[in-house]
Amino acid sequence: YLKYLEKSGIERLRFRIEVDKGRVVDLMVQYETLIDGIWHTIVRYDMAHGFFHRDTMYPDGEKVKTAIEISDLNVALQYAAQDLKDKWEFYKERYTKQL
Repeated sequence: YLKYLEKSGIERLRFRIEVDKGRVVDLMVQYETLIDGIWHTIVRYDMAHGFFHRDTMYPDGEKVKTAIEISDLNVALQYAAQDLKDKWEFYKERYTKQL
């Protein structure tokens, strides 16, 4: 599902959450922004590669992966969502400076 961060409709979080018996078993939370009519993924948290991590994207296609030591995926989901809500402006500025 999508959650817009402000009324302009150009800043959003995309969530994909898989739950089994009330526990998160897989997740993806990413911050996306609309630049010149194109949606850009700026930061993504997920479990790809078998561990919880943050991917930070750059306009040239570079992606920096940072492992996050949280084993409880319910907590990891809260962490990812809160980080992106709190820091989306910082992440966007860092990305757009490199366009």
